[in-house]
Amino acid sequence: MANKTQSLIRPLVRRMHGYVPGEQPKIKGLIKLNTNENPYPPSPKVLAATKAAVDGRFRLYPNPTAEKIRAKLAQLHRCKPENIILGNGSDELLALAIRCFVEPKAQVQYFTPSYSLYPVLAEIHGAKINAVPLAKDFTLPSLAELKNSKWNFRAPLTFVTTPNAPSGRGYSTAELEKLCRAQKGVIVLDEAYVDFAKENAMALATKYPHVIVSRTFSKAYSLCFQRVGYFVAHPELIAALDKIRDSYNVNGLGQVAALATLFDLPYYRANFKRIIATRQRLTDELTQLGFTVAPSQTNFILARPPKFPAQQWLEKLRARKILVRWFKYPETRDFLRITIGTDAEANALLSATRKILASH
Repeated sequence: MANKTQSLIRPLVRRMHGYVPGEQPKIKGLIKLNTNENPYPPSPKVLAATKAAVDGRFRLYPNPTAEKIRAKLAQLHRCKPENIILGNGSDELLALAIRCFVEPKAQVQYFTPSYSLYPVLAEIHGAKINAVPLAKDFTLPSLAELKNSKWNFRAPLTFVTTPNAPSGRGYSTAELEKLCRAQKGVIVLDEAYVDFAKENAMALATKYPHVIVSRTFSKAYSLCFQRVGYFVAHPELIAALDKIRDSYNVNGLGQVAALATLFDLPYYRANFKRIIATRQRLTDELTQLGFTVAPSQTNFILARPPKFPAQQWLEKLRARKILVRWFKYPETRDFLRITIGTDAEANALLSATRKILASH
């Protein structure tokens, strides 16, 4: 019976491995530093607006194009509403980009290591994957280096995670622009963590007709629960994506929360500064304890621990109710990815780290 059931599933789907999200355990007293969630809550004004929307509107469909949010985002990014499309998280829009711009069996390209959802989305579509390594320090290869690699300047779709995940490495707008100018196909600059960085590349989305900038309300704006993301790009690319977008793809409460967020940006910008300050302190103190910490422009750090392997550190920290992330891939298996929490959470991590080193 099992074999008969398997025969009903597309061979492509039978062969593939799905995306593995960060662990979401229900352990009392756990300090959760594994999924890059913002440690600070949404603005009180956002919470109030969302609670006020829990009323008779529940029986109605939400605005199908998130019209008010697009208008407000257009003001923020100095473009037009036609340059913007919203999605059920930026993940939905990444999937739409593959469906919109890539023929089955054509190529989806990205650097590695980067967001592990990219290959999953490509495999779902039946596209070919072209994963090109970053430099050993996770910097972008130069154009000359890319020309001597398997990089395809004519790939129909290229993803660039900027700042990079899981390394945290930031990339300058100048080097991103060089890459965008060299690419012939669509290039998505995935700026999920850009609010914690020194630079952003939003201007490239309106300067070049083949460049898309992806943003999310999840990481910096404390709305992971609501799933709201958006693309900024040339109106013709946005119109094409809109053709294949699901109807009413952004839920009503998510729209209320996202719009209220855009009217209270100073609250969030103050939190960005707090997170950046904690990131620097944690980097400095872990370095003093023997860790090698990669430069970060995100709300997490990638750190190579001393004394014993990173996977053992993962388990030892978990035993002390501190959850971080470990990736088994060759480029990252020697590192831990640690979300920047509150100062109290950073202190708890450092205290646990000192105890682990002392016991060793």
